[in-house]
Amino acid sequence: VEACGVNFPDTLIVQGKYQFQPPLPFSPGGEVCGIIKELGDGVKTYKVGDRVVAMIGWGGFCEEIAVHVSKLMPLPDSMDAVVGSAFAMTYGTTYHAFKDRGQLKPGQIVLVLGAAGGVGIAAVEIAKLMGAKVIACASSEEKLNVCKQ
Repeated sequence: VEACGVNFPDTLIVQGKYQFQPPLPFSPGGEVCGIIKELGDGVKTYKVGDRVVAMIGWGGFCEEIAVHVSKLMPLPDSMDAVVGSAFAMTYGTTYHAFKDRGQLKPGQIVLVLGAAGGVGIAAVEIAKLMGAKVIACASSEEKLNVCKQ
């Protein structure tokens, strides 16, 4: 494990308030980035040394983890481990909301509340990439300046 993201579900899991709860004791950390050290029998889609992102639910605050191949995604060479470890949940959630649930179309207007937070920043970026006009809301000028970048 090179890096582990910390996201809202992690805070809920630690408090015992998430819809999926691991048995105690457990290690938090639902999304990780790392380098493949070993492969299971029959794995053909990755090789030892590949850099990957994994959505694992919990257990990421460890030095090493075993992950089923179905939970892996390749990490682009242009993305560092810290960004990779915090990318899948925020950007994946946002993309699913806009594309699959909201069926966002170019030219539509998207209002993003909390636009300077993790999912908010992802929402601003993805909505713009999908051709929407974005209205970003945040609680301070400093946070709105983050949205303008």
